[in-house]
Amino acid sequence: MKRLEGIRNQFTVEKIDALIVESDANRRYLSGFTGSAGVIFITSDQAYFITDFRYVEQAKNQCEGFTIVEHKGSISNELKALVEEHSITSVGFEKSYTTFEKYEVYKDTGIPLIPVAGLVESLRMFKDEKELSIMKEAAEIADQAFYDIVDYIKPGMKETEVRDRLEFTMRRLGADRSSFEIIVASGSRGALPHGVASDKVIEEGEFVTMDFGAYYKGYCSDITRTVAVGQPTDEMKKVYETVLEAQLLGVEQIKPGMTGKEADQICRDYIYSKGYEGKFGHGLGHGLGMEVHEGPGVSPKGNVVLKPGMVVTVEPGVYLPGVGGVRIEDDIVITADGNERLTTSDKSLRHIGK
Repeated sequence: MKRLEGIRNQFTVEKIDALIVESDANRRYLSGFTGSAGVIFITSDQAYFITDFRYVEQAKNQCEGFTIVEHKGSISNELKALVEEHSITSVGFEKSYTTFEKYEVYKDTGIPLIPVAGLVESLRMFKDEKELSIMKEAAEIADQAFYDIVDYIKPGMKETEVRDRLEFTMRRLGADRSSFEIIVASGSRGALPHGVASDKVIEEGEFVTMDFGAYYKGYCSDITRTVAVGQPTDEMKKVYETVLEAQLLGVEQIKPGMTGKEADQICRDYIYSKGYEGKFGHGLGHGLGMEVHEGPGVSPKGNVVLKPGMVVTVEPGVYLPGVGGVRIEDDIVITADGNERLTTSDKSLRHIGK
């Protein structure tokens, strides 16, 4: 498999003979396994999927190219046996995911461990055509959920009701679940970038920011739209226009060859030029795929160069404490000469709930 070869190509640099993979997303990416229990062990010429009796048949059906090992004792003993069978002297483990308790168990079993990071994630940053097809479908589910919700929101409704409707609609359209805990922030709560839905009642004249996405066939979408319930203040209309123009500018100009920092600067400079310096406190975006937050970063600290096949979000915002906020977000894939939007729903200011 191409993905396994991509991992093995990094063994020499990391000075390892084999790799243990335990992260749910990384495990699924390499093997196709959708269950909840299993460990991958990759050597220079073999790949093993170790699981218990509950998942053996599922693993046989899903894990193409893997030898399936049923552990009846501990996983650490199975790993130790494979280490000895292949005369392995150094085993990489995912230091970002392996708990210290499990590390101690592996070490006590006699497995020669070396901490590594980002081996699988570096491959996951680049989406192939099959992955992009699924992500487009996940984006379409989120877009359709947005069009549904704008006909649903009314003054007097709680934020939690909006959240539940979004979740229900995305599932009805085929999503397994939402990509993350849905954010619905109205009125002054809009100044909370991660203001998950509360029992606050949505009132006439308020903005409502909704950040949500569909988890579909193992991949995430992530979209933010802000709408007006009735007529907002002139101040908040200006905020909306600023964020929208910044977001459109980012989508228009982000292209391969620039770093995440340079992409962030496009939108940040525009927002600051309109008098909102210090009111855009988070990064412009992040990588998206099997997890809702993955590489590459698109922020003032984003040093990774954007390349074709990478999927990132573009989500500038302005937040005014005690007043409200606006965020607008799309998912884009970097192409050979620019980018393509995956989320395509309307971003013009909508006055709803009349």
